[in-house]
Amino acid sequence: MQKTLDQKLARIHADPYGCKDFILADAKDADMAFGIGAPGQSPERHDGELRYKTLAEYRAQIREILQQGLVDIMLMSASTSEILALQERLFDNSPVTPAARANDTTDVHVLRGGKYITDSALPFSTATLDHIQCGHLGCDPAERQRGVNLGLYSLTFNNDTVDDRARLEEYKRFRLEAEAKGFRHFLEVFDPHPAERVPPEMVPAFINDAIARSLAGVTGKGRPVFLKIVYHGPKAMEELVAYDPHLVVGILGGSAGTTYDAFKMLAEAKKYGARAALYGRKINSAECQLAFVRLLRHIADGELTAEDAVKAYHGVLQKLKIMPKRTLEEDMQLQTNVMSYAGGSKVISLPSPRTQSVGLQTTTPAPISQKKSCDCGGDCCSKKTAYPTLKNGEPDFAQMTTPQKIAYHAEQRKKIWG
Repeated sequence: MQKTLDQKLARIHADPYGCKDFILADAKDADMAFGIGAPGQSPERHDGELRYKTLAEYRAQIREILQQGLVDIMLMSASTSEILALQERLFDNSPVTPAARANDTTDVHVLRGGKYITDSALPFSTATLDHIQCGHLGCDPAERQRGVNLGLYSLTFNNDTVDDRARLEEYKRFRLEAEAKGFRHFLEVFDPHPAERVPPEMVPAFINDAIARSLAGVTGKGRPVFLKIVYHGPKAMEELVAYDPHLVVGILGGSAGTTYDAFKMLAEAKKYGARAALYGRKINSAECQLAFVRLLRHIADGELTAEDAVKAYHGVLQKLKIMPKRTLEEDMQLQTNVMSYAGGSKVISLPSPRTQSVGLQTTTPAPISQKKSCDCGGDCCSKKTAYPTLKNGEPDFAQMTTPQKIAYHAEQRKKIWG
């Protein structure tokens, strides 16, 4: 099946200024960083008890989101991709592109009692391209298409000549091997670590310059298909996008935060030129991941505002009898810098909602085994086809007439708000 990622990248490069396509990825590779706590906290815990989901539950959530088919990329660890892509073959007939984390530098080694994240990052890679592509060392050429052929490669520039040169040498080695083995990658660039390596006000400019300089000597075959960077606000995003419209810029989600943080960051980044968003903890910490992803898709496709999406999300939680972690008013607080043109750290909050028509649910959530699928809140599982659809059943907005789009949006709002 043709992948939506490839379709969107082709359209973006064909019309970098006019194309409205947006790439959405779920980053389910946290087991490469957080150890036992990577799958997130279990809803089955009791008050005062810290209990984590299991790796099996984490992978079950990946299967659900994959079946939903609304993300363009599913990023996983090599061990998870081996099971889902190589053994279960779940991506063979899916529009979703599988991806694996290709390196895991020491600044993502987040262990309980550990101090790795306080030190300068060192280059490191647990996985090998052979194992990602075919599951064993020494793949035959025909085997390299069996598994995953897209990977995330991370770089952290620390404003240190020796450290940064070592990282760039490792990145060069990776690019050469990847090109020889037909492996594509997208490039994640973290902010300097420790943070004091670059003055805070200069970090956005430092990162933009580091990206532009580092890729200047990389020709087409070795270039990343897109970027994954911290969103530093509209000014930095506009600068990087204007520099090279064919450098597809994506943002990383960062810490969980409020629902409004996640939704507003996506909307703002897209407004100022971002073409992709890769959310990990923001999706994984959601009370209902399928509903959260569906609303991210609506925002990415310009069908809902961030503000309406937060209200819609709480409406879905109420309909499914899932108790939210925050009240609607609390969840409408903005704790990021997305509203500041120059970035900065000022926290801005949206005024309290004037209406509580969505309502809040305060009952204890049902056990996992008894919960209904939260893909669309119940009734909307029955997809109507009074409008053009893609092969995966999702609406084809490019082929819709204006009346069909109006009818479709009205139908979606009714489904998520009730």
